[in-house]
Amino acid sequence: MSISNDSQQTAVSKFRQLHESGCFLIPNPFDIGTAVYLHHLGFQALATSSAGFAFTRGLTDEAVSRDAMLEHVRDIASATSLPVNADFQNGYADDPEGVAESVALCVKSGVAGLSIEDNSGNETPGLYEKSLAIERIRAARRAIDDSGVPVVLTARCEAWLVNEPKPFEVAIERLTAFAEAGADCLYAPGVTKSDEISAIVKAVSPKPVNVLAWRPDPNMTLASLRDLGVRRISVGSALSRVAWGAFIKAARSIASTGEFDSLAEGASFAELSDVFAARK
Repeated sequence: MSISNDSQQTAVSKFRQLHESGCFLIPNPFDIGTAVYLHHLGFQALATSSAGFAFTRGLTDEAVSRDAMLEHVRDIASATSLPVNADFQNGYADDPEGVAESVALCVKSGVAGLSIEDNSGNETPGLYEKSLAIERIRAARRAIDDSGVPVVLTARCEAWLVNEPKPFEVAIERLTAFAEAGADCLYAPGVTKSDEISAIVKAVSPKPVNVLAWRPDPNMTLASLRDLGVRRISVGSALSRVAWGAFIKAARSIASTGEFDSLAEGASFAELSDVFAARK
């Protein structure tokens, strides 16, 4: 199933409007069913999770092929009329030309936005060299512009995730450069300190910033992040891991006790049937 050009353009327009003011939640489904249910709950946009999807395939985050990810992204974008942002890893290429090729294919999947990260996937160094990382964002920008579909380009600095010694300094330097290179939205997953988030927001202003909420934190709420100037809040693989946590807990209980008390916490069969029947 594919999404029409008109539907994609409408989704892109809505997505861009969401980034213009205020702060919105963009949760991460990991399959069609979870995307449909999040739409049912009233969220305004969705984002894929590369790790969340990988776990459904019994794979690690980095083991999913570009073709498999494109198919997944297409499935999610086709499952709902909401704008969908694709977690598109490193663009499935190291060189800018390869990134541009991958981005062009991702745009054709029907997404309203996509993110490109500077994590090389190698242990040493973890991040692409700065000039190369910037050229990769420029290449993604050109590919989007050439497509004629103005999807939102999010540039990610993975400094916290690769354990850079000074992640804040690295993130500020790179995110400002990515903004100048054509990124529409900036994102440094892992930043949690209010003063650092505020500094990032100011450094790339007026372009919007995405923050990752990946664990319970009283200082990381919609209200508090909105007050810091954050425009978008995603949860990455967190919802997937919550689902896996419930599954593992119940399965372990059955295996160890031979009893089925843990199944009492399952979602309502009737509720799920009603939500999914409404799609017909």
